[in-house]
Amino acid sequence: MNSLVSIVIPIYNEIENADALISRLAESLASIDFEAILVDDGSKDGTGVRLAELAATRPWLKPIYLARNYGQSTAMQAGFDAAAGEVIVTLDGDLQNDPADIPRLLAMLENEPDIDILSGWRKGRQDAALKRKLPSRIANGLISKVTGVPLHDYGCSLKVYRRAALANVRLYGELHRFIPALAHQFGARVKEVVVTHHARQHGTSKYGIDRTLRVILDLLLVQFLLRYLQRPIQFFGGIGAVLMGVGGAILAYLLALKLGGADIGGRPLLLGGGLLLLMGVQLVGMGLLGEILVRIYHEPHGRSQYLVRQTPRPHPPVQ
Repeated sequence: MNSLVSIVIPIYNEIENADALISRLAESLASIDFEAILVDDGSKDGTGVRLAELAATRPWLKPIYLARNYGQSTAMQAGFDAAAGEVIVTLDGDLQNDPADIPRLLAMLENEPDIDILSGWRKGRQDAALKRKLPSRIANGLISKVTGVPLHDYGCSLKVYRRAALANVRLYGELHRFIPALAHQFGARVKEVVVTHHARQHGTSKYGIDRTLRVILDLLLVQFLLRYLQRPIQFFGGIGAVLMGVGGAILAYLLALKLGGADIGGRPLLLGGGLLLLMGVQLVGMGLLGEILVRIYHEPHGRSQYLVRQTPRPHPPVQ
């Protein structure tokens, strides 16, 4: 790998791991032209100060200090924005990912021109079964099924990207774990590779079982982005049409009773039918507004609704 490689590492309250992380990077990547962009995500334990001290004698170390704790996705996006390399590598700052795996992954990417993303799989994961493994297995199964990009380990931060694969991906909220699926919709080829995983030696984990719920909520957003971003009327309009149909049927039934002389004024069905009809109209309206916004997004700035590859390549199945 002759071109510059950018190592992007979001880091939060990892002062106990900072020195060892920098040493391991320098040792593992000694033969590679690289820059290490460590994004301090508003640490409160002095991590940022220590990174500044380490960067003073290491030109390849380029810390970024965020004003507050924004979360891993925003920190990772800040690293992507600052990265100058044609290949971008991400990993965690707690040394559970092993920097020694990076040269092997870079060599694999160089030898496989039809692959755009190598995604790490912590097959021998060194975490507590209940707290991390079980929620992770549930989340990975859900994400793989919904996105159509089957990976064993979406949560593994050790990934290698060709720069072009990230050109159309922007991270908000907690979408960092969905990068392979988001990039795949723009034609990126994804392959999963087994990587080393170590037990945490210092500091405390920032993950918990509550992350499974967050994954489910984020998954709803990803599902919408992947399937309905350019046709929101089909999502909102479809639900709205169903609600309007049910509400209209209820009101038609009550109207028939009213014409037959029945008193319908105190019936809960009247309120329910009216609400369903109103909600349906609102959702259809949201779908129409969404269609207008999609056109505003694409047309004034000349953004294309599709991407064209320069050279046709065989499309290997997602691993």
